[in-house]
Amino acid sequence: MSKRDNLSTYDKALRINLDEGKYGTFAEIGAGQEVANWFFRASGTAGTMAKTISAYDMTMSDAIYGKANRYVSRDRVSAMLKYEYDLLIERLGKKRGASSTFFSFSNTVRARGYKDTGECHGWLGIRLQLKPGGEPCQILIHVRLLDQENFEQMEALGIIGTNLIYAAFYYRDHLALFVESLMDGLSHDRVEVDMLKFSGEGFKMVDNRLCHLQLVTSGLTDAAMFLSNGEVVQPAEALYKKPLILLRGSFDPVTNLHLDMLQQTRGEFQDHLSDEQKGETIELCEISMNNLLRHDGSGDPGKVDHLAFLERADALQALGKTVLVSRCPEFHRIASYLSRYTNSPIGIVLSIGLLNELFKEKWSESLSGGILESFGRLFKHELSLYVYPWKNRLSGELVTADNFQTPENLDHLYQYFRKNGMIHPIPCGDESLLQFTGRDVQRMIAAKDETWRSLVPEQAHRSALH
Repeated sequence: MSKRDNLSTYDKALRINLDEGKYGTFAEIGAGQEVANWFFRASGTAGTMAKTISAYDMTMSDAIYGKANRYVSRDRVSAMLKYEYDLLIERLGKKRGASSTFFSFSNTVRARGYKDTGECHGWLGIRLQLKPGGEPCQILIHVRLLDQENFEQMEALGIIGTNLIYAAFYYRDHLALFVESLMDGLSHDRVEVDMLKFSGEGFKMVDNRLCHLQLVTSGLTDAAMFLSNGEVVQPAEALYKKPLILLRGSFDPVTNLHLDMLQQTRGEFQDHLSDEQKGETIELCEISMNNLLRHDGSGDPGKVDHLAFLERADALQALGKTVLVSRCPEFHRIASYLSRYTNSPIGIVLSIGLLNELFKEKWSESLSGGILESFGRLFKHELSLYVYPWKNRLSGELVTADNFQTPENLDHLYQYFRKNGMIHPIPCGDESLLQFTGRDVQRMIAAKDETWRSLVPEQAHRSALH
């Protein structure tokens, strides 16, 4: 299948119902049985559904799936999927195992409640055989429900759950189609999908980092992240209440300069933290989507370069860094994204060049309040900028946050930020690092000038050569 079917949610449920080879169970907690309901609406439900259950009471749920620290969590939905799938195999394996592709679908959701103002979100997953008698594989997604009314959230949940089941059966070999089909019948202001993970022997060739990249590319979320060990994570799980240091860059390649920027910031940033917070600080290396587009004449211009993404991610992860990929070029947008998950201090590391960009009107043209609104959004939360110096190659002058010159009409604004601790100068650990830029390193590699090896950490040498 090379293109998406133009099917409604009803049509998708009907097609699965009429496929005699697919048979499974539905277990849903937190927002009714909205996914199963679509299969009841369509004809031929008996051809698909062995059982549907909603263990809504916590005591009942614990008795079936075991106790949980959190009921809306990855662990909970995984326990539900395994229990229901194993029970299905135990009871129907001998009877239908030779002809049926078994599956279990589960979700656990926090939907809008009475006088409830908390974040509404949920975990959805499917555990399925890829062929009759095969070992099970699993697909999980995390969604944020953005509608304000409970009945609208329930409707959205039913649609995206049906989309997930359909995609698992018919689009699993086409990642872009799989991801984009999750939003069929929905708009991006109703649902955000910020995690997608394939697991199991049948999906061993799937790189879940590419799944996350596709979520961002297709606009299902503004950013996605994974840890230094390659594990994809839902941002709220990893960032909750943690102090954050963010370094933005193309990392093409990762250089010793990048590492020094983080090291110098770490010392200054942690001076303002409690001992407990110091041990919880997370360093994020963020790659913006516009830094992953092909511009070199190879392949399709404007298309995401997946190989370049994996190489840079490999290098950063080898250095123990957590990677964030985002579609938030404006600083105030990435600040708002991060502050969604933590109320602890956030430090953004940037060069003099990027600091200069912040004072250009082009980055706030879409805001009615212009540059003042842009900075207001940026510093709305407990966020500070940590500015790394730059050396003028012609004059030899070292430019820092202390002697940085803004446009004259904005100098008073800059001085206000400095005096109130919103912008901090950080030193350079070794001024020789300021002699070369990432583009200089690229030119050295192209010219087979081995000088580049002293400018790039050894863990990143392999990715730098590609």
